[in-house]
Amino acid sequence: MRRVYFRRTAMRWAVFLLPILLLAPHARAAGVAFVIDSGAAAISVVDMATLQEVRRIPVLREPHHLVPSPDGKSLLVGDTAGNEMLFLDPATGAIQKRMPIADPYQLGFSPDGKFLTVAGLARNQIDVYDAASMKLLKRFPVKSTPSHVAYSPDSATAFVTLQDTDRLVAIDLRKLEEKWNQPVGKTPAGVLWLNGKVLVADMGTDYVAQVDPADGRVVAKIVTGKGAHNLFLSPDRKILWVNNRAGGTTAAVDPTTLKVLRTYAIPGGPDDIDFAPDGKLWITRRWAEKVAVLDPATGNYQTVAVGRSPHGLWLNPKAPSPAR
Repeated sequence: MRRVYFRRTAMRWAVFLLPILLLAPHARAAGVAFVIDSGAAAISVVDMATLQEVRRIPVLREPHHLVPSPDGKSLLVGDTAGNEMLFLDPATGAIQKRMPIADPYQLGFSPDGKFLTVAGLARNQIDVYDAASMKLLKRFPVKSTPSHVAYSPDSATAFVTLQDTDRLVAIDLRKLEEKWNQPVGKTPAGVLWLNGKVLVADMGTDYVAQVDPADGRVVAKIVTGKGAHNLFLSPDRKILWVNNRAGGTTAAVDPTTLKVLRTYAIPGGPDDIDFAPDGKLWITRRWAEKVAVLDPATGNYQTVAVGRSPHGLWLNPKAPSPAR
C-alpha cells in the first residue's frame, strides 16, 4: 500500500509541475518582436515566448525598415512606397500617429538623438531631419539608390551607401554638406562604424569593405560570403555578425581582428538581425517568409512564420507577451 501511495503522490506532483516546467522557457523569453513584411504591406507582431505571429498591422503599401525613437516612446516604421512614417507604441503596436514622409526606405537616428537621416532609395535622395521637430533640414539629391545609414560616434557624420553606383557618401551633419562620395565595391548595402573605420557590406561581392572615414578610401576587404548584405555588432561588442544574402549564410566575425570565426547556414536570404536577451539572434529571411531564431552556441535555429518578404525587425523583450 505504501508503494501505491508514493506512486500516486509522485504522479500528482508530476501533473502539478509539468505545466510550470513547460512554461518556464517561455517566461524567460517573454516580449514582442515586430517584423516588417515588405511584400505583404504589413507588420507582423510576434510573441517571443511562443514564437507565433499574433497579429498584423496593415500599412499603406511597402514598408522596409524601422527604428525606435531616442526617447523610447515610439517605434518609427517607414512605408517607402506609401510615402508615410508610422509611429507605433513599442509595447503594443498601437498606431500613435501617421506622418507624410517622402520615400522613407531606410532610417536611423544619430547617436546624440538630434538627427534623423532617411534614405530615399526610389527617389534618389537623402533627407536629414531635426529629430525633435521632424522638420526637414536639408535634402541631398544623390546618384543613385541610397540604401543604408550609419553614423560616426560623435554624430558629426552620416554615411549612406549608394547601391546602383557602387559608392558611399559621407554627409557633414554640422554643416549640412557633402564631405566625400567614393567607390567602395559592387552594390554596397549595410554600413557600420567600428573601431575608427566604416565597414560596408558589398552585396555584389563576397566581402565587407573597410573604409577610411576621413576620405572614403577602401583600406581592406574581409571575405564573409556571397552577397554580403548587412552587418550588426552584438550588444556586448564581442561579435560582428554579417548576413550574406545570396550565399544563405550568417558569419560571426571577430570585431578586433576581422577574422571569420564561424559561418552558419541560414537559407532564404538572411537580411536583418536583432538580439534577444537569451543570446539568440533573430534573423529575417527575405525570400522565405520566415524569421530564424538562431542559437549561436549550437548552430540550430527555430523558425517563425510571418508575411511575404520579411525585412526589418525589432525586438522589445520588456513588453508583455501579447494575447491572441
